[in-house]
Amino acid sequence: MQFVILYVGASIIIAILGENRKFGFWGYFFASLLLTPLMGVLLLLASDKKQGN
Repeated sequence: MQFVILYVGASIIIAILGENRKFGFWGYFFASLLLTPLMGVLLLLASDKKQGN
C-alpha cells in the first residue's frame, strides 16, 4: 500500500512540475502512471516549455 501511495505521489509531483511544459499537468501525470515516475522525469527533462502567445 505504501508503494502505491509513493508511486502516485511521485506522479503528482512530476505532473505539477510539468504544468508549464508541452504536455501539461495531465499529460505528465498519466505518462508517469502508465510508464514509471522515472520515465516521467525523463520526459519532463526532454520536453520544451509552452510557447506564450
